[in-house]
Amino acid sequence: MQKTSARLLSLLSLLQARRDWPGTVLAERLEVSQRTVRRDVDRLRELGYPIVAVKGPDGGYRLEAGAELPPLLFDDEQATALAVALQAVAGDTGIGEAAVRALHTVRQVMPSRLRRRIDTFDVTAVGRQPSIGAGVLMALSAAVHAREVLRFDHDPVDGDRGADPPPRRVEPHHLVVRGGRWYLVAWDLDRADWRTFRADRITPRTPTGPRFTPREVPGGEVAAFVTSRFRGADGIGDWPCRGEVILDLPAAEVSRYAGDGLVEELGPARCRLSLGSWSWPGLAAAIGRFDADVEVVGPAELREAFARLAQRFADAAYSRH
Repeated sequence: MQKTSARLLSLLSLLQARRDWPGTVLAERLEVSQRTVRRDVDRLRELGYPIVAVKGPDGGYRLEAGAELPPLLFDDEQATALAVALQAVAGDTGIGEAAVRALHTVRQVMPSRLRRRIDTFDVTAVGRQPSIGAGVLMALSAAVHAREVLRFDHDPVDGDRGADPPPRRVEPHHLVVRGGRWYLVAWDLDRADWRTFRADRITPRTPTGPRFTPREVPGGEVAAFVTSRFRGADGIGDWPCRGEVILDLPAAEVSRYAGDGLVEELGPARCRLSLGSWSWPGLAAAIGRFDADVEVVGPAELREAFARLAQRFADAAYSRH
């Protein structure tokens, strides 16, 4: 028999899973007597969980909504879905800040195995997202990090697939967000070329294929590659000056002010930002508005622009006029 504390957690998890539970079924699932179930229910009530008795032939219990929020219990899938959902709304101007705080809170209490899983989910939402299931995003992210060949169905832009085409077979390399949409950057095995797929049009197939050796995207930088794919198609990415930096800030926070920039999460409080502007000093100034330490990835013109602005600002700070 489980210890009391472990049994209480199991009981709470069951009560959260569906609306009504007959007492006999709970007793069978927990492998205890109905009397023990009644005692455990009373203990949960003392902790603030509003559990009511359900009338009927077998009797039972229901976890009601309460006036106050007691401690919650999530299984692995629920915790993962919650973290993904919070990332998906982190770019919303209305609730984005609250979502970021909630995500950090959830992450702090996650077991290490789940924190590692969420930390590998290195994408962030920028603005309002098209409809896409968290399961699809997690499947794509898992294939990227496992370096496993992915098979999936891909809906065309017009939604008319005609005769059922064969599934796409790709080596997934990066999952990024740009302009409010999720994209998978992958090497297409059947076309022997790099492709960028809208994630909301992907339906993954299982199982995934064999492991593959990662390739280098054209140009060596995923941000520049993705930007080049859209240059001239939507008016984004045509800036004469474009650079890349690493900021000591959460990606979800940066994404709210990155405009048409590309944000990649590197950790809970660290991200890579690719941004464009009309001039190098203008780009440096735009990046400088983020109150965080900056590491310039490139190019050299951006680094030089930071140096010129630093001197200009220092002169202004000590000016007596």
